Amino acid sequence: MKAVKVTVSGRVTGVGFRWSAKRQANQYDDLRGWVRNCDSRTVQALVQGEEAAVDAMAAWLRHGPPGARVESCRIEPAGLNERLPPFHIEHF
Repeated sequence: MKAVKVTVSGRVTGVGFRWSAKRQANQYDDLRGWVRNCDSRTVQALVQGEEAAVDAMAAWLRHGPPGARVESCRIEPAGLNERLPPFHIEHF
């Protein structure tokens, strides 16, 4: 099981990024975690699952959906001991 925290910045809010990320995550078996808006230029995601699925989702987050303009994407290990819930959009 692999887990990463991803912070994406650029034109990533107001373009359906979170909904598209959820739809993308649902294509992988048992991908878990969440995606959320953090501020006007940042989206964060916590992604957990089999290494190949996590890597594929991280690659997708590097460019996002049509209409997004990703300027930076920071991916870092998320040392988790617990299993996350199914992938969802998290609201503050």
